[in-house]
Amino acid sequence: MPLDSPVSARVQALNRRYRHHGATAVIEHALRDKDTGKVALVSSFGAESVVLLHLASVIDRALPILFIDTAMLFPETLAYQQELAEKLRLSDIRVIRADAGTVAQIDPDGTLNRHDQDACCALRKTEPLQNALAGFDAWITGRKRYQGGQRSALEFFENEADRRIKINPLAHWSSADLHDYMVENRLPRHPLIAKGYPSIGCAPCTSKVAAGEDERAGRWRGSEKEECGIHFVNGKMVRIPVTAKANSIDDIKLDGTKTDNSNTGLPRQETNMNVIVSDSGFAADDWTGGFDAPQALDLAPDANPADYAAQLAGAKIIRIAFPSFSDGRGFTIGKTLRDMGFVGRLRAYGHVLADQYAMARRAGFDEVEISADLAARQPEPQWLARADWQQNNYQARLRA
Repeated sequence: MPLDSPVSARVQALNRRYRHHGATAVIEHALRDKDTGKVALVSSFGAESVVLLHLASVIDRALPILFIDTAMLFPETLAYQQELAEKLRLSDIRVIRADAGTVAQIDPDGTLNRHDQDACCALRKTEPLQNALAGFDAWITGRKRYQGGQRSALEFFENEADRRIKINPLAHWSSADLHDYMVENRLPRHPLIAKGYPSIGCAPCTSKVAAGEDERAGRWRGSEKEECGIHFVNGKMVRIPVTAKANSIDDIKLDGTKTDNSNTGLPRQETNMNVIVSDSGFAADDWTGGFDAPQALDLAPDANPADYAAQLAGAKIIRIAFPSFSDGRGFTIGKTLRDMGFVGRLRAYGHVLADQYAMARRAGFDEVEISADLAARQPEPQWLARADWQQNNYQARLRA
């Protein structure tokens, strides 16, 4: 079926077509099947990455390989990436990095991972990868069912939020299968495996795993975090698809989905987001009844600031949605609006934590709108204690 057919329909067809195939055959077919389109392989060059990379190299050494360099990887990972590129003769490795200006604005001191791991992953992994995948219709991953959690029901082909197809050739492989393949093909192992790291991510968020622990126990230890965010998982890393266009904040639920009442003419549906946080502390929300378009603009987290250039001069306040704690696109939108010359009030709305307040201020936001429930869990002193943004006083420089 043509590539403009729904992703879900193409995924169903692919899983029916290749359900009895092995990993090598799945890769071979995926690279030439019209239902998959243009394909890239995404690799972390981590503990088990060599298996998938070797399989791909046997089939097509020119397959685009996307490698996300977060600037926080172990030195051993960077050296391993070079070693495998040479040994497997991979000819199209594309190193993906976050925009340096965005990193400097959101995480100037490199400590974001200490208090908001999801935001750090969104900044350094999720957003750069989504940008890099923009030209592809599908991508190959190394995820396996045996890794458990959200991965326990993986199929070979997966619908990624109706945007593109994810291909999981190793979905049905076991840990023993991987080990045997590495031994039989004399593949080099990641040097950190021998030091007690069976699953390897960024250095600040990866620790050794003790005997008897799950192999991913060392990833984000002490937190409930299971995924870095590059894999869209229901209930974990919720983001609105980049192709979705919402005209108003009222089109967006806090779980990242869209409502169907944006054009009904009904009064705005408040969701108890009635506490405003600023450098002065907590205050009541003055939005309702106080501002109307074009004085006020509501922007979705996937909004293109350029689309609103003509409206900035007349706008007194712009509110940008944050549908999940891990979705940092709003920070980039806010900074872009300031760079475009917007001098009115800029408000972050939705799922924003006290730990993210300084980041919001550095990005140009004046205030944050949160629910009464969150305000009760994170009272005013917690927010004010994090108001250390003054050392990068973006607002003062802008309005000087």
